[in-house]
Amino acid sequence: MWHPRMNEFDDQLKKLFDEVDSHIEDLYGDRYPLHPVRPNRGETANPEADGLFNIGANFTPGFRSELGRGYLIDVSISTLEKVDDNVRREIYEAVTEKVKELLPIYFSDRELTVKRDGNQFKIMGDFSLGSI
Repeated sequence: MWHPRMNEFDDQLKKLFDEVDSHIEDLYGDRYPLHPVRPNRGETANPEADGLFNIGANFTPGFRSELGRGYLIDVSISTLEKVDDNVRREIYEAVTEKVKELLPIYFSDRELTVKRDGNQFKIMGDFSLGSI
């Protein structure tokens, strides 16, 4: 059983990343051919499962990180073509900027930031659950 506030946090995070996914699909979704087994954008009920991008975050306790725990931003590009490193960097930066823009909207009651952690970006800050 999950803490109710954890469920709320996860739901908000999913909505935030669905919006980021839509934004990045608008900007870059036509640059590469879609993987042959991947549904076209909007063909499923979940933006993670269709279109060129799957964008989300995975919690890490941060044991080997100088920054500690947080949510690593994950960007998957569903194509068989090689994505140029400069374009990949541009996409990651666009994702990161959109996440920074949306965090205070989706999590106005928390202090959350995005920082570079090695070669990845991490959402960090107040993940407290409070009391039931």
